[in-house]
Amino acid sequence: MNVPIAQLLLQEDPPEYGRADQVSPLVRRIVADNPSRFTYHGTGTFIVGPTGGDVAIIDPGPDDEAHVAALLAAVDGQTVTHILITHTHPDHSPATTAVKAATGATTYGFGPHPEAAIKAHEERIRRATEAGEDPESDDGEGGGDIDFVPDIAVADTDIVAGEGFTFECLHTPGHISNHLCFALAEEQTLFTGDHVMGWSTTVIPAPDGDLADYMDGLERLVGRSETTYRPTHGPAITDPIPFVTALLAHRRHRENQIVAALTDGPRTVAALVADIYADVDEKLHKAAGASVFAHLLALHRRGRATADPGPDPEAEWAIA
Repeated sequence: MNVPIAQLLLQEDPPEYGRADQVSPLVRRIVADNPSRFTYHGTGTFIVGPTGGDVAIIDPGPDDEAHVAALLAAVDGQTVTHILITHTHPDHSPATTAVKAATGATTYGFGPHPEAAIKAHEERIRRATEAGEDPESDDGEGGGDIDFVPDIAVADTDIVAGEGFTFECLHTPGHISNHLCFALAEEQTLFTGDHVMGWSTTVIPAPDGDLADYMDGLERLVGRSETTYRPTHGPAITDPIPFVTALLAHRRHRENQIVAALTDGPRTVAALVADIYADVDEKLHKAAGASVFAHLLALHRRGRATADPGPDPEAEWAIA
């Protein structure tokens, strides 16, 4: 029997910001002081490598002087050889510039921030402004780090190795098209970025975010051997396969709810959110709207839903 995802969501106490905690023999974590309803307690930056040896840094985090200073203090006396970027949202990659300047490390990522994501964010800002709403972080992601370009662009299954650590790169689009996870062979650990988070489900900000890609990425993880997931936000997931299975079931249930609602007649995204998320804090309804829109686009691409006048967050949607 599938366990509802709500019963599996994980919590942890607020961290001491700026402190490097040893969370496994090869991994330390420093959490940035950027808590929000989308980042939980903040961005967790990981330092990976043996004590006294070379290290890699995963997701340096937001452009925050205090966080960068804490991160550099934690690696003082060590050589940072690699900086790995899961994706280019502003809570993950902007501090790369300062950390690279201080360490000379090589940066690795799938590529720069996607043009489709930039245009989609600009459109969301425009809609919010016209509606007299606060346009800041209207989609919960606040645009993107358009300045980041990796020194080395990596692709799915590429191996990135240093002294004492070996990563397999997994291209996991869905949350954003340039999203990567990094599998640390030495500890059977997957650094999941925002692809899988223990404290919350993942926002899929369409159209660059793609629900079908996201589901494919989750299906792929079910067949892998990692025993621990370390998301960029929130606690580690130490029993990951049941968790991923629950995420898949949760998304399929949401799709079924949307299809059922549309069988009663055409609906807008806002109307669907008000119905399906009636028991959810209204402050989260915009994020829920992004999720519903992602589901509708996936249905549209499969020929199961139509939109009048076209596939748009403000369109009227119906069963095909």
